[in-house]
Amino acid sequence: MTYKRLSEQVQELTNAQRSDTFVRQFREAVRQGNFKAIYLPGERFTLPKQYTRRGKSGTYQKDTKEMLFEHTPKFERWFEDMNRELAVSRKGGSIKATVETVEAGLVDFEALARETQQKMQASFEKGQALGKSRSKQPAPRRRK
Repeated sequence: MTYKRLSEQVQELTNAQRSDTFVRQFREAVRQGNFKAIYLPGERFTLPKQYTRRGKSGTYQKDTKEMLFEHTPKFERWFEDMNRELAVSRKGGSIKATVETVEAGLVDFEALARETQQKMQASFEKGQALGKSRSKQPAPRRRK
């Protein structure tokens, strides 16, 4: 059985600003028995998230208790789903297509390619229809 530290797993997150949410979800999954983990007494690590205080400049970070967990295929599937979920900004709705998100598998390249093709086809057909409708209308008469 392979074991991994929570701090190591947090470093693999796509969006470091959501590390606090990941740790919360991780602890909830352990509490529910989805996978096994233990606290490492006296060990703590700093979350990569940068916090800001209202009305003040600068940032700060928080520490949390270190844990050790079994790194199983079940955990790996859970982590992939959670990472995909957390990659989306809380305010935004969907993941923006970038080279990094495509390579990480966070967006479906094939679906985006089909969508792009459909948009281009619709734009082409709209242009063709507009051109045809203009050619059917008689030219305006010029007054002398």
